Parts: sequence; structure tokens; C-alpha cells
Amino acid sequence: MIARSRLPLLGMLAVAALALGSCKGFGLGGAAAPEAQLLDDSSGRDWPGYGRTYGQQHFSPLAAIDQANVGTLGLAWSMDLPLGNAATQPIAVDGVVYFAAGLSVVSAVDAVSGKLLWQYDPEVGKAAGLNLRVGWGVRGVAYWQGRIYVGTQDGRLIAIDAKTGKPAWSQQTFDPKMAAYISGAPRVLGGRVLIGYGGSNGVSRGYITAYDAKTGKQLWRFHTVPGDPAKGFENEAMEMAAKTWGGEWWKFGGGGDVWNSIAYDPDLDLVYFGVGSPYPWNHRLRSQGKGDNLFIDSIVAVDGKTGKYRWHYQTVPGDTWDFDATMDIELADLEIAGKPRKVLMQAPKNGFLYVIDRTNGKLISAEPYVPVTWASKIDLATGRPVEVPGARYDQGKAATIAPSPLAAHNWLPMAFSPQTRLVYIPAVEFDVDYSEPAKDWKPATDRNTDAGANMIGGPLIGRKPPVGALIAWNPVTQKPVWRVDHPTYVNGGVLATGGDLVFQGAIDGLFKAYSARDGKVLWSYDTRAPMIAPAITYEAKGTQYVTVLTGLGMAYPKNMGALDPANAERYGLDPRSQARRVLTFAIGGKRVLPPRAPAPQPPADPGFKLDQVRFMPGVTAYTRHCGDCHGSLAVGAIQAPDLRRSLLPQDRATFVQIVREGALEAQGMPRFAELTDAQIDDIRYYLRARAAELRGQAKAPKDQDVSLHLK
Repeated sequence: MIARSRLPLLGMLAVAALALGSCKGFGLGGAAAPEAQLLDDSSGRDWPGYGRTYGQQHFSPLAAIDQANVGTLGLAWSMDLPLGNAATQPIAVDGVVYFAAGLSVVSAVDAVSGKLLWQYDPEVGKAAGLNLRVGWGVRGVAYWQGRIYVGTQDGRLIAIDAKTGKPAWSQQTFDPKMAAYISGAPRVLGGRVLIGYGGSNGVSRGYITAYDAKTGKQLWRFHTVPGDPAKGFENEAMEMAAKTWGGEWWKFGGGGDVWNSIAYDPDLDLVYFGVGSPYPWNHRLRSQGKGDNLFIDSIVAVDGKTGKYRWHYQTVPGDTWDFDATMDIELADLEIAGKPRKVLMQAPKNGFLYVIDRTNGKLISAEPYVPVTWASKIDLATGRPVEVPGARYDQGKAATIAPSPLAAHNWLPMAFSPQTRLVYIPAVEFDVDYSEPAKDWKPATDRNTDAGANMIGGPLIGRKPPVGALIAWNPVTQKPVWRVDHPTYVNGGVLATGGDLVFQGAIDGLFKAYSARDGKVLWSYDTRAPMIAPAITYEAKGTQYVTVLTGLGMAYPKNMGALDPANAERYGLDPRSQARRVLTFAIGGKRVLPPRAPAPQPPADPGFKLDQVRFMPGVTAYTRHCGDCHGSLAVGAIQAPDLRRSLLPQDRATFVQIVREGALEAQGMPRFAELTDAQIDDIRYYLRARAAELRGQAKAPKDQDVSLHLK
């Protein structure tokens, strides 16, 4: 299973594939990684895990690149990547860069020359089946003692020999029949590799599992929501949590997936993880509107060795808005009110920046870093939000809520600099209208398509597009220090460095270095491709490098065609022409990138005539079955191509072969065997209408059927 970079396709299927394409001591030879390299005060020579260290600060103390010389930073080397997810963060160990692009295809590259050393393909397309519908790759990998760890769409956790690229062991972390997937990076904490999964936009019951990093043996598992009481509870924590639920919640699974954030304090031997939103989102539907529903939207601390519950803090009791607490958790030691405090910080979806005592889970402070309308404040005495009357939409009235499920802050990591004592948040400002679903609502059975709430916002209802910004925030005073607004709401993950720099990319393709002190732009590089992945920095052969991937993925900008259509076209997000690359920079780099490739024009369709009555069934069929991957309003913006620009909708036989019969399943295009002939034709008609609109030959009816979930 050593990878190929692409699978060749013949004849019409080849055309269709393009249309639907889906430290010291660390060593390549497997030397033991010293614990010190994963501590927050380590040298920064390597970047061995997602947040670099146990504390997940996304900070490196390296300072050879600083404010004085960053203006001479240039491209040292680049590597082109095939179609697929590129919203992934690399790691770097002992002069080798590792990353997982596409469907968890792991590559090892020489950090100095950019030479490919090996590639491993777990062949996810052949194994994931229906779960190809709900996720599209992973955000990162981890290193430990000569092995690379990666998760897959179908739920495997795989250990790979860092020298050869051959698998050492593999564990199935969840039942493949579940509507679930792994999108987060594994974390290796004290010889234990931890992983959760995503899926709480469908029936699921969340958990996190620890495996022995050497053998793959399961060490412990912690469920985040209680199961069916008639079957008994796994532990006292689940028995406690069950008292906070109402109705027959277990029939929906409850949600609460651990799909992103995990951190570790080795002194306390505590693992901290963020818990996702419930399923369904709607509190009334899942729990009769009763109870806090532990441990959804919570930060939970467990014993590192046993997984036993130690404490929790719930950010949104009884959530009904999809306000996950799965954004990155970052650990720091701060002086607050004249006293040293061991804290963890999180800026979750709900718009508040939380500072929590990580020894006991007690809230220290919480303030909004973007406009918030669902709560007026967080009560420091109780730790609970003070909800605004009418924020819940369970009385038959819509509620306009900020932030939205797009989040005030999504998975794109923030960074904390121990030098400036600031956190740097890639933030989003946006509101949506929530309302109840139809009275006969039932959980969908076709993977991640319905969360029990209706949402609409932005230009579709005459409002402004969402706004994105990089915000420097003082977690002690809970006040902003500086802010840089972005041209769109989609802005990338953040890296802070010892050179007093903050690096961030954005959808416009500009990779920038800001002064960590005042936000001044000190360097900017046109990557000629949209980008959202966080960068890393490391040292190899005495030189400091910065590496980042360009290209989109992970669902984040999939709604851009609906929420910010002008910029979706302006920045060239078409997945087929979008450049996916690994870029590595160094002082004095001289390499030059080729120009951007233009997006393909929509093909001629001379026999097509727009029938508005026929158009509307296609809205429903496309949004339910296709929009999650191919984009809202058929504007492709992630890894699945923009089908307005494809001949495929005009060829019924090939369309059926691919969509219903699964001809491209191995390449990542899921099959939809349940689609009827009528639905197939409705989707094809809808796409042809959208293409005609793009050509300027027709004006399609207003389409407000837009899904906003982002797992």
C-alpha cells in the first residue's frame, strides 16, 4: 500500500475524474524522541506534533527569522500535490517534513531539498464507503519514536515507520457502519496516541480513545455522552451525565464528538479535550428541551494513564446552535491578579475567549472576542452563560444569532506567544437565522445531512457577507490589542514565533508575516492559490524554514458561493485549477511559482432552456446529496470540483455511472445508490441551470437551501 500519487483512468472516466476529483534525538531512523522536545520550553528545532508541543501553543521559539530580516524571506522549494484535501498542517522532525494530503496520503519530504522520500496511501477510497460523504481528509499527523501516526476517513488509526513509509500497525477506532470519520490530527502524549472522530451532524455517540503508541493496544476510552440507561453506564461520569439529559436521547446517539482539540499537562498527567456539539443540534428534539446535556460543548480533563474523569467545564449548557468546544485548547502559565496560574485557553465557536484553571476546571474569565447575541455574558460566579431571551428558537419563532455555525473561531488554530503573552485568533463575524424544522422531522439515514435546525444568512437574505479577522487578544485583561481585517471570512490557521512574528495565510492566497506586537504587515508572499492551513517552522542544517500547504479542503469554505459569491469568483476557488502545493520558505530563497491557472469556463449547452418549476426539485436534491462536497449553490470551493464548469451533467449515462454506481469511489467520489432516476435528472438539470447562469444566459431562481455545518 505504498502510495501512488494518482490513479490512471481511461476513456470517459478519465474526463469524469477531472470533473469530480475528488529535536534533538528525533530521527528518521527511529531514535527515541526525548520528552523535552514536546515541552513548551523546548528548543523548537523540530515540530513533532500538531501544536508542536503538549501545550498546543502553535508557537516556536526559533528566532533566526525575525522582524529585521523577514522581508528577505523567499521560496526555497515547492512540491505540487494532486487533487484533494490540502488544508492540512505538516510536521517536521530531524530534517524531514511529513504531511497527509488528499485522503490521508502521507508523504515524507527532505526539508532542505524538497525531495520526496516516500509516500504511503491507506487507500481510503476503497474502504470508506458511505463515509466518503461526510469528510474529506485529515488536518495533520503526529510523530513519536520513529513513527508517524495518521487517521483515516473510515476510522483507522495507522502507525507508519518514519524511515520506510511502511505501516507498523493499524487499529479500527470506530464501527465503519457509523456516520463518522477522522479529520483531526492524532496527539501523542506520554507514549499514548489519542484520537477521536467527527460525525455529530448525524447519529453518533462521541468518545476519545488512547492507544499504546508502540503496539497499538487500546489503553482506555472515554465516552462524552451517556448511552441507553437500560444497558448500564460505563463509569460514574456517564451515570452523572445521564442525569442532565431528557427524553430518549440515546436514540439519536447524543453527538459530542471529539473531532479536534487535545492537549496534555505532563506534570499533572491530565489530558484535556474539547467536546463537540450534540445531535441533533435542536435541544427540544434531542432532549425535550431539558437539561445541560453533559458533556456536549465541554472541555473535559481525564487522567492520562487511565482515562478516568477528573473535571469538566461546559461552555454552552443545552446547546441548540452547534457551538462546539472543539477548537484548539492551548496551555500556558500566566500571572493573573498578581498570582501565577496554570491555565488553559480556548476560543470556541460561541464567541467567548475562556481562561480556565487547568488544575481544577474553575473558570477564571470569559469575554466575547467578536459580536455575540445569544448570551449577554458569562456569569463568573456560576460559570454559566446568561442567555438572551428569545435566543432559543423552540417556540415557533426564528432567532437571529451571532456567531453562526461557521463559528466565531473554527478549527483553524489560534496561537499563543509566551513572549507577547497574547493569543492570535483567526476569527469570523457572522449571524444566521435559526428556526425549527418540519414537525415530522426524523434523523437522516444517509450521512450528515440534517441536524434538526434550519439556518439562513448572509446575502441570501439581504445581509452582508461574513467578516474575517486576525485578532491579537490579551487573555489576562480580556481585551483586544490589535486587529487585522481580511477580505473574506475565510482566514487561515496561525503560527507565532520567537522572532516576534505571526504567520497566517488567507483565501486570497497572500501568506503574510505580521508584527506580533502591533499587527503591522512585515512580509507578504503571493502563493497563487487559496490557503487556510496553518504553517510550521523548524530548523534543518542550521537554517530556519517555514512550511505551509496551499489549497483548500476540510469543508470550511464550502458555503462561500452562497455567503460571499463575489469573492468566491474573484479568488479563483475552482478545485480543478486551484494550486495545491507544499511551500517552504527561508531567508534568501529565490524560487518562483508559476502563474495561477484560470478556472475552466462553463461548457456550451445550446439545447438547454431554464424552466423555473423544474429547477426547484433540483435545489433540494443537490443540497441534500451534493452540496456538502461540491459547494453551496453549486459553487465548488473545496476539493470536489465546480460542476457548473463540467460537461458531466450533460452526459446522463456517465453521470449515472459515477454518481449512482460508484465508478470513481476509489478516488474519493462516494456512490449514491439510493438516488432515483428522477433525482438524478433533477440534479443534472440544477447543475445545467447553474452553468447557464454562470455563462450569463439565464437567471436561476433564488436558492436559500444552504447547509452551514462544518465538521
